Amino acid sequence: MRIPSGLSPESIDALKHLKGRREVNTVILRCAQTPSPLPLELEGNLTHDELLEALPPDAARLVVHELAFATREGARRHETLLILWTPSGSGEQEESCSVAYETLKEFLTDVRVQLTASSPDQLDYQRLVALVG
Repeated sequence: MRIPSGLSPESIDALKHLKGRREVNTVILRCAQTPSPLPLELEGNLTHDELLEALPPDAARLVVHELAFATREGARRHETLLILWTPSGSGEQEESCSVAYETLKEFLTDVRVQLTASSPDQLDYQRLVALVG
């Protein structure tokens, strides 16, 4: 696995923790306006509501989140999502975040669901479950 140069060491560690530890289901990366490595903003185990609360209303972010859900048959599943968060008002951050998003897509090859969202309703839990189901 080739590590992208646009990630800070802390961000790389957090993404590895997401893959290897049950107590980490969310990594949020801050988008810089300069071409510097993406800093880690949050690494943790968040509920869906906590994830939505952690997203700023006026700044772009990259989110890798493991969504837990049950299938119609009742089986428990987990699916990792890559989210480009671009609310109105994120301005120039959106462009740098978009470039980093493309880099992360190549790095996180096992992530099947990649999406862009600009408002919390686009990240509605049932909508996300429908995307991965």
